[in-house]
Amino acid sequence: MKNPFLRLTKREWILYLVSLVIVVSSNFFAKEINVINLIATAFGVTALIFIAKGDVFGQVLILIFASLYAITSLQHRYYSEIITYLGMTAPISVASIVTWIKNPVKKGENVVKIRKLTLTELFVTLGLTATVTLIFYFILKELHTPNIIVSTISIATSFLASFMMLRRISYYAIGFVLNDLVLIVLWTMESFNDITCLSVVACFFTFLFNDSYGFIRWKKREKEQGMS
Repeated sequence: MKNPFLRLTKREWILYLVSLVIVVSSNFFAKEINVINLIATAFGVTALIFIAKGDVFGQVLILIFASLYAITSLQHRYYSEIITYLGMTAPISVASIVTWIKNPVKKGENVVKIRKLTLTELFVTLGLTATVTLIFYFILKELHTPNIIVSTISIATSFLASFMMLRRISYYAIGFVLNDLVLIVLWTMESFNDITCLSVVACFFTFLFNDSYGFIRWKKREKEQGMS
């Protein structure tokens, strides 16, 4: 199998390495390095570079990130994040791997073919998002989840983004940008109690830039695929 890192462009290498330096160095601001945070954030920024390319390898890395991030969330009783990443993001990533492999732009390529967002699909996506959010709000309430409003919004934005990613729609990246903003707030609040959480805050700041880049790349590929 060809080394997936050889498929990165010069611009993507710069974005990737800068993101990696930020998330790794942020771990050293704390008195004690959280190894799980360090590894999770490194896998996270790596995954986003490949997802921005529409490369299925990114979905494989997301599975690893989801598992490690869930451990970090458990340490801080952020059950919404455990539910989101193990109960939604990881399973959807598995489904996305299958869907993306079956729908390449060209046979033998690793780049996924993009679908156009229709009005019907938009309403279905928003309806599912609202239903999932409502159900999990009451679950989080029963679990006495800290910062429950922010945690519930995190579930909503994450499901919206993950479902659109599964459906191969470019607006998945907008959903993740919104989710990044929510998680920056969530982990900033927690960093007042635990300084090691600053590395997670830095992680989602880099995610914000990477997801924004991902949206630009997917919209560009839409034009290349003759969809707009």
